[in-house]
Amino acid sequence: MAPQAMEDDTQVEAAPLLLYAVKQVELAVRAHLDELLRPTGITALQYTALTVLDRRDGLTSAELARNSFVTPQAMRDLVTALEKRDLITRRHDPAHRRRLLIALTPTGQALLSATRDDVAALEERMLGGLSTPERHAFRDYLNRARTALAGGPAQ
Repeated sequence: MAPQAMEDDTQVEAAPLLLYAVKQVELAVRAHLDELLRPTGITALQYTALTVLDRRDGLTSAELARNSFVTPQAMRDLVTALEKRDLITRRHDPAHRRRLLIALTPTGQALLSATRDDVAALEERMLGGLSTPERHAFRDYLNRARTALAGGPAQ
């Protein structure tokens, strides 16, 4: 093989795209989260929805879908499953009777409380090699990247 061809082959084997690395981290987090949550009987996607409701009570299904990174169709099934387990409840919006608002039940809050330390330990494991300033910068970079992709203002 000619020297020029060998150099081109080396360039093809360069570091993966950052998008690929982000996806690999997401997949690893989801796999660990699914394993951690298995004893509770909920999935990582269900857990995400519950944590969204923990921070912001009284969302519609569409709002919860957007904040949980799933489609409205997927959220419909997810809400049904969570409601059957008494982890969430739906009530009519007093201002708009046709809208249903979703909230955590005491059972849902208890489940989040029971898993909080294990989830925090998983996050600590993921960030274990980073200093405190690096952790802050990492969070900032991720939030700025998310904002940019959502079409929000660049910071």
